[in-house]
Order: sequence, then C-alpha cells, then structure tokens
Amino acid sequence: MNDILAQVLTVGTLAVVLAKTTPILLAAIGGGLSQVGNILNIGLDGLMLVGAFTGIAVGSVTNPFVGVLAALGAGVLLALVYAVASLVFKADYIVAGIGTNLLAIGITVLMLTVLYGNAGVTPGDVKSVLPKINLGPAGDVPVIGPIFNDHTFLVWLALLLVPVYWFVLYRTRYGVHLRAVGEDEPAAVAAGIRVFGVKFVSIIVCGALCGLAGAQLAMSSVGSFTAGMTSGRGFIVVAAIIFAAGRPVPTLVVCLVFGAADALADRLALGGVNSSLALLTPYLITIAALVVAALRLRSAVRARTRRGLAQVTA
Repeated sequence: MNDILAQVLTVGTLAVVLAKTTPILLAAIGGGLSQVGNILNIGLDGLMLVGAFTGIAVGSVTNPFVGVLAALGAGVLLALVYAVASLVFKADYIVAGIGTNLLAIGITVLMLTVLYGNAGVTPGDVKSVLPKINLGPAGDVPVIGPIFNDHTFLVWLALLLVPVYWFVLYRTRYGVHLRAVGEDEPAAVAAGIRVFGVKFVSIIVCGALCGLAGAQLAMSSVGSFTAGMTSGRGFIVVAAIIFAAGRPVPTLVVCLVFGAADALADRLALGGVNSSLALLTPYLITIAALVVAALRLRSAVRARTRRGLAQVTA
C-alpha cells in the first residue's frame, strides 16, 4: 500500500494531471460556452475523436503544428453539421449530439480503412508528436518547475483560455447576448438579439476547441490514433460542464479533478492495482459528480418552486 501511495503522491503525478486535464479543459470551455446558450452538446466525444484522427493523419505527412490546425478545422466542420441539424432543421440537441458521435466513429473507422487498410489503429510509421516546451532554468524550480515543464503548447493554451473564457462571458457584448439567450430565449428575441447567430458561434467555437482537445489527446505523447481512443472522455466533459454550470473557474477546478482521476488511474495501474479497477476510477468520479449535480439542481428547483408559491399566496 505504501509503495502505491509513493508512486501516486509525486510531483511527476501532478505534471501528468496537468497533461490529462488539458483535453478535458479545452472541450469543457467549448462545451460550456454552448451550454451557457442553453445548448447541452453531448456530441463532444465525436468532435474530439475527429480532431484526434485528423491531427495524426495530417501531422504525419506535414508537421505536428499543421496537424493541430487540421484537427481544429475537422472539429469545426463536424460542429457545422451539428449546427445545421439542430439550428436549421430544428433537430433535438441531444439527438443531434448522439448522431454526431456515431458519425465521428463511422468516419474515423472508414478513413482508417481507406487510408491505412486497418480499421483499428494507424500504422507504426504514421506518427505525429507535438514538441514539448522546455522552460529552461525555470523548469528547475522546486515542485512548481517540474509540474509545468515539458508540456505541449496546448497545455498553456488551455490554461490561458480560462481567463479569456471569463472575459468573453462577462465583459463582451457577445457574452451578454449569450447569457441572455440561455436565461430566457423569448425575452432575448424580443430584445432584438440574433439568437441563431449567437448559438451558431458558440457551437462552432465548441467544435474548434474540441478539435484541439482531440489533437492534445492523440499528439501529446502517443503520436498515433486508435479507433475510439477518446474512450468516452467527451461524456466526462459533459459531466464537468453540468457540474460547473458553464462558469469559468469552477470549470477549471472540475476539469482538474477529472484530470487527477485519470492520472490516478494510470498510477494505480503502474502500482499493481487491477487495471480494470484503475481504469474505472475517472468514470466512477464522473458518476458521483453527476449525482451531486442532479441533487443540486433538484434543490434549486424546489427552492424556486417554494418562492413561486410564496409569491402566489402572498
């Protein structure tokens, strides 16, 4: 037991937590933006999946940075399909999200087969790994240095996007309109806000960030693509969005918790704990978070109902 704890409670583990948090955080910021506009996009897993595949496929024949741009573009294209289905053809957001996930699974398997003759994984010579940023002397600072040293630029981008997300939501005209649409869409329409445009932008930004999340997932260390390699992380992101209610700082905190759970699963497996049990760790925490979020929502609804009844009877 002490040996397992010694492997888990290390500075190296904290560095892994940061790396594991990055794809969850990128997707959660994008999904949180659309959630603020009252769109719960459960197609995040599919958006991440096409980003991961495209990043590897393009990056392996050009360079990793072009691969990242291609991953972003792939996320945007699939998000565009989701936006057309849900906003133009008025498909249910949940149904459109399920369709997005299924479409992503089908497309990636098809492209694996067409391009590489293998429906499961890219060949060994198809690799694309993002370079790590070495902080130099700053990386030698005790505790803090090793945690932040040798990460891809997407890790730093994800952390930078948290204050940007806050600024957009609370200090820009678009953020005001987005929150107004999410809180009361009929009132927003009456106020002259272009609801379609506001929601469309949030979905496209979500797709872009999920594409980057997929690129980080595939290109940060492995450098290859495996069918279904997101392993349901998109649903973990949905849980983080629901729990944080689209707020920037809680989003960061919740994503760090889920990233820590993912890193803990890896460390437990290395420490000799049953691998199946270790892999269940992040998903068990996800279920617990959803239960807590549901209880909070039920409590809020009950409080709102009591206030409404009190006003009626007063």
